[in-house]
Amino acid sequence: MELLDKLKWRYAAKAMNGEKVSEDKIERILEAARLAPTSSGLQPFEIFVIKNQAVKEQIRPVAWNQSVITDCSHLLVFAAWDTYTADRINHMFDLTNEIRGFENEGWENYRQMLLGMYPQKDAEENFNHAAKQAYIAFAEALTAAAFEGVDATPLEGFEPDAVDKILGLREKGLRSAVMLPIGYRKEEEDWLVNMVKVRKPMEELVTVIE
Repeated sequence: MELLDKLKWRYAAKAMNGEKVSEDKIERILEAARLAPTSSGLQPFEIFVIKNQAVKEQIRPVAWNQSVITDCSHLLVFAAWDTYTADRINHMFDLTNEIRGFENEGWENYRQMLLGMYPQKDAEENFNHAAKQAYIAFAEALTAAAFEGVDATPLEGFEPDAVDKILGLREKGLRSAVMLPIGYRKEEEDWLVNMVKVRKPMEELVTVIE
């Protein structure tokens, strides 16, 4: 019930007051994102945590001039792999074997299956798949922020190519997928703060097949 109460409390804040979120809260939000499930456990994305105000100022004009970009405490940019490569796939499989301390024949067979599939696909198709995985982690971060009593505003309204250039993502084999400003709401300037949350009723959203 506590989690549901937090989710009822949260909304996409349209104005933030610039107050800093404590680093321990940020660390727990990032840890929630790190623990998110992803396809084949590959975690095909990275998260850029922007505290630098000058960088936020650069991003704001290419993000529909939204004030939360510059008035947030931390700006999280979820950047997905631009494609799947053998090196990237092998790294995660090797990491799994290292942490678990053993190799499994079925797991190694699965590695070979992925190596025979993903690197041969079109890069744009691979990026779209990786971006979906980034969104799973993004959702975990959004929920964790609510649990911490911190506001977070999901943002797709930005120019990805421009953000990629500002952060030098393409050189890293990454492309921006979604952004998440984290901070505290500025109620006196936020038109949405007192609006009733509107969602479909359960019977319109959920179909139960017995």
